[in-house]
Amino acid sequence: MSGIPRTDLLTRYPWLKRALQSRAFQPTLMMVTLAVFTLAILTGLFGTPAGSRNFGIIFVWIVWWALLIIGIVPLAGRLWCAMCPIPAPGEWLQRRGVVERVMGRPFTRGLRWPRRLKNMWLQNFGFLGVAIFSAIILTRPQVSAWVLLGFVVIGIALSLLYERRVFCKYVCPVGGFIGLYSLVAPTELRVKDPAICASHRSKDCVTGNERGYGCPWLAYPGSLTRNIDCGLCTECLKTCPMDNIGLFIRAPGSDLLKPKGRRLDEAYKAFIMLGCALLYSAVLLGPWGWLKSWANMQTPGHWALYALGFITFVLLVLPGLFWLVAQLAGRAGDQRAGARQLFVDYAYALVPLGLAAWIAFSFSFVLTNGSYALAVISDPFGWGWDLFGTASFPWQPLSPRLIAFLQAGALTAGLLFATRTAFQIAREHSEDARQAFRAALPVSMFLLVVTLAFFRLYLG
Repeated sequence: MSGIPRTDLLTRYPWLKRALQSRAFQPTLMMVTLAVFTLAILTGLFGTPAGSRNFGIIFVWIVWWALLIIGIVPLAGRLWCAMCPIPAPGEWLQRRGVVERVMGRPFTRGLRWPRRLKNMWLQNFGFLGVAIFSAIILTRPQVSAWVLLGFVVIGIALSLLYERRVFCKYVCPVGGFIGLYSLVAPTELRVKDPAICASHRSKDCVTGNERGYGCPWLAYPGSLTRNIDCGLCTECLKTCPMDNIGLFIRAPGSDLLKPKGRRLDEAYKAFIMLGCALLYSAVLLGPWGWLKSWANMQTPGHWALYALGFITFVLLVLPGLFWLVAQLAGRAGDQRAGARQLFVDYAYALVPLGLAAWIAFSFSFVLTNGSYALAVISDPFGWGWDLFGTASFPWQPLSPRLIAFLQAGALTAGLLFATRTAFQIAREHSEDARQAFRAALPVSMFLLVVTLAFFRLYLG
């Protein structure tokens, strides 16, 4: 993969550059997704309580999720963030406009986000909170609608109080895991020549100009090195007077091998995502009916035990085991690296495996329940409509053999990708390839054990 040449798509395809530089491009995408999002909320609040017949449940947690985790994130990283409807109302209020660049002071108090919160911890705990209640959120339309509406309200409030898109960068639970897994994507928005940015004084990409706004993600494109810090809004592409922004195809996982960007909060996001994938698989696909009933809050006491076990496994057990593994890797590699550095560095090897696990998990319910979408699109509220003549389309799951084949392929690819990443990280802490091989061995064994656990859950 490292042999893939880095190619600027905007140079190769001028029509793509013209599209992305258009001020109407992103708002148009956001208007489309906002319309679908609004329908999902309305159907959740006023439609049928049967999840399998409700547009909000089917199109958010099956159709949208499948597009996101199986297609968009692995291939295009944070592309969803460029079209996400959740921050749209708040951002348009803040800018006092939708399409055209409105000059003057934005409609916000313009407070700066607290320095101690400039990390991923709020996103980590937000996702974990949603995950604990996921069995209810994903099956009960009204609960799902109130959660989605709550995200919009929070986004508007933060836009009116703080500068730019602090909700997306520091708060949104979905944006947190998209950012983490965007490190694997083979696409990146970067400057073509950092020297041009260094010599250019006006920094229009940060301050904005008549063609566009300063970076909503509070980033400086001239020093941007990782996808996790870029929301692909393309404002810098519009404002750069030096034509120094490109959209590149590069080797997948390149951002995982940049030591300066690694942080503990991101490492914990990797554990949270991997642990949640394991627990979701056990609850929804495993043979333990009692576990599913506990997760569904059939009795408050049992749910409390489930929540406590969920949090303990994700935040303590899984990271604790990996801490020991990382220290074993350190003994075989560079003895000068500290325990925390080893723990954080090697945690990035979990990112490709975690993404593969979520893809495999998604295949199981998307291909099983995806046919509900054909009926729901004709009768989104479950009120007996038949708008497109598909309301009576029967539930037809695809072949279980196909699902098992896709899951096995995704997990195997994820294991190989993660093992290779572990070895490349080990090379950073080792004098030669043989020492790196020995250092990567404990991490690779951990990856293999986790993969076998997924195989056991999916394939029996």
